[in-house]
Amino acid sequence: MKYPKEYLDEIKTRLKVSSVVSKYVQLKRRGKEFVGLSPFKNEKTPSFTVNDEKGFFHCFSTAEHGNIFDFLMKTQNLKFGEAVRTLASQAGMRPYTFSKADEEREKSWNEYVGIYSDYINFCHNELLKNPINKYFIEYLKKRNLSFNTIKNFKIGYVQNHVNFLKLHANKFSENTIKDCGLFYFDEKKNSYFDRFRERIIFPINSLIGQPLAIGGRTVKKDSYYAKYINSPETQFFK
Repeated sequence: MKYPKEYLDEIKTRLKVSSVVSKYVQLKRRGKEFVGLSPFKNEKTPSFTVNDEKGFFHCFSTAEHGNIFDFLMKTQNLKFGEAVRTLASQAGMRPYTFSKADEEREKSWNEYVGIYSDYINFCHNELLKNPINKYFIEYLKKRNLSFNTIKNFKIGYVQNHVNFLKLHANKFSENTIKDCGLFYFDEKKNSYFDRFRERIIFPINSLIGQPLAIGGRTVKKDSYYAKYINSPETQFFK
């Protein structure tokens, strides 16, 4: 279940990073920061820093980085919910009780991420595996994007005649299809159409790697579409 941002921010406001970390790492103040031996590897020279002002820790020897929730998850092998409950207790806050509205929002969020994940994977596979799209791979390579980059970022292409919704008709609710921003409704034809058709698409992900939106670019010189478009604002993408 997804915790409200306000609840998590209140925990971070009440607890300094140094006070949480110092329960597990011996810290010494150095200017505006604290330093200590890395909890992620054995070392003799301190490479681990904590900055209360900025609200994060950073380990220079392993590149581990994050806030107080990340620290407990990475060092104590806790899941996110367990870390939240532990830190809420330390902050003198009551455990968060999820409401019916929270459950509905969580359901909407899972469907939202689900349709974006399926759509991005579908278009990425179309780009890589459909021989007709070879031109677009060559175009990306000419723009100095390697094949590994195309794969790592799941760049894709949307054919005009390929109907994603018909192939996934029974998987997503009408509200998800309407609100996700991937499609628009043509009242004259009484049907949904792909907003990104005939475009190379670039996934826009959250900080933890979940797809939230898409940027699209036309490639064909004779296209009458706008060259660039992005997903419109949605409940989860601003």
